[in-house]
Order: sequence, then C-alpha cells, then structure tokens
Amino acid sequence: MAGRKVVATNRKARYDFEILDTIECGMVLSGSEVKSLREAQVQLKDAYADIRDGEVWLERVHIAPYSFALGGGHDPERPRKLLLHRREIDRLVGKVNEVGLTLVPLQIYFTDGKAKVELALAKGRRTYDKRQKIRERMERREMDRAKRRR
Repeated sequence: MAGRKVVATNRKARYDFEILDTIECGMVLSGSEVKSLREAQVQLKDAYADIRDGEVWLERVHIAPYSFALGGGHDPERPRKLLLHRREIDRLVGKVNEVGLTLVPLQIYFTDGKAKVELALAKGRRTYDKRQKIRERMERREMDRAKRRR
C-alpha cells in the first residue's frame, strides 16, 4: 500500500486467533509516544482492545519511553483511546458480546503521518485447531515442493 509504513506487527495473533473482521482506527497519543512509534519501539505481544463506557481502549501495548523526552516522557503501559465512529463502536459492542469474540490489534502503522491500528475481531483458537493449522501448512508446502520437482 502506498503511504503505509508498518511499525509493529502482532504475529502471534494470527496463530492464536481466527480473524473474522478487521477495522482501521486512529489512536490518541502524546508527542513522546509518536516519537517512540517512529523509532519502532513498540510491542503488541499481549495487547487487546476493551470497550468501556462507549469508548474503545487499547490495553497492554508497550510503547517504550522516548529517550530525549523532557520530564521523563510517558507511561509505557498506559491504556490508549482508539478513535472510531459511533456506529463502528456499536457494531463492535454487538459482536464482542457474542461468546468467544475479542478485539486484538494486528498492526500499528503510519498512514499520511497519522498513527493507526489495525484492529481485528477474532475468535480464540483451541490447541487442536492450532495443530491442525500447522499440519495443513506443512502439507501445502510439501505439495508445492512436489510440483516444483516435476
């Protein structure tokens, strides 16, 4: 995509969850957080989004403090508000209230100078589902190798 610079990717999310739908959201950040994001000092490993009081909050995202910030910078683990339209939030509330669905961030990236989050509506995978997914991937690789040999 033109003008899209990916800063962080949650690779484990696609393994642990079955992605049903994705949505792009903006984030409310302080200046030192933006500087740290531009340096790719962020981790999405255990991150998730929560809906409280009609607002969507990004939890457990670690944005490292910017080393040159005055006054110590920001709290690296603070909850960050996500910017969505009301109808999008209402749709997500309805879906999250279903059993087993959660909101998981897949990527943080910059588009036209603005920090965005790709948020996924996901359903948790069980251990046997993960093993079956790995098995399918291995079979697909072996079929591709056999095609190349012929």
